[in-house]
Amino acid sequence: MSIQDNIAAIRSHLPAQVQLVCVSKFHPEEAIREAYACGERVFGESHVQELCRKHDALPADIAWHFIGHLQTNKVKYIVPFVSLIHSVDSWRLLTEIDKQAGRTGRQVNCLLQMHIAQEESKFGMDETELREALERRGELAHVTLCGLMGMATFTDDEEQVRGEFRGLKRLFDAVKAGYFAQDDRFCVLSMGMSDDYRIAVEEGSTMVRIGTTIFGQRDYGTR
Repeated sequence: MSIQDNIAAIRSHLPAQVQLVCVSKFHPEEAIREAYACGERVFGESHVQELCRKHDALPADIAWHFIGHLQTNKVKYIVPFVSLIHSVDSWRLLTEIDKQAGRTGRQVNCLLQMHIAQEESKFGMDETELREALERRGELAHVTLCGLMGMATFTDDEEQVRGEFRGLKRLFDAVKAGYFAQDDRFCVLSMGMSDDYRIAVEEGSTMVRIGTTIFGQRDYGTR
């Protein structure tokens, strides 16, 4: 199937209120242009150098999302143009984004990444770190907190995956009620990728990050 066919198949059963992020990391610019021609405008990248290169080469109306682990010393390169950073996993990173955004005169949208999987290799805050960041959010002048993000365990056990997503949805609802009840900008729950996005949507996801199902297997030798 073509990229066009793949996108059409995904959108045929994706609720209208769920945002599709086309994860284009390691895929060539030609593939992104094909998805762009289908009307897609939101693309996700996980490596700063690759994102900057594609931003410079591709249409200006693309909304670039950064979805990978972000090092503090790389923040300055993407802050001038990034639309949303999904992977804010520490207060230290959040303050660096705020500082760099202030230097460029931008307000940068961010999601707080939670560690919900049973895999130590995945990044993310625990609930204590989350609460501490939320209590200090008033110190941030150039960051807008828009929601939470999480990645489930990579497993064939669908009930485990569903349980992890369900737990993140409960946490999102609690944070919304406790800290952002009057702030409509806090509305994003980013969970679900190619293998599990249908479960994520059933459990309340408002944003899914899909790459392989759209673009096919990645060429990890291409950056």
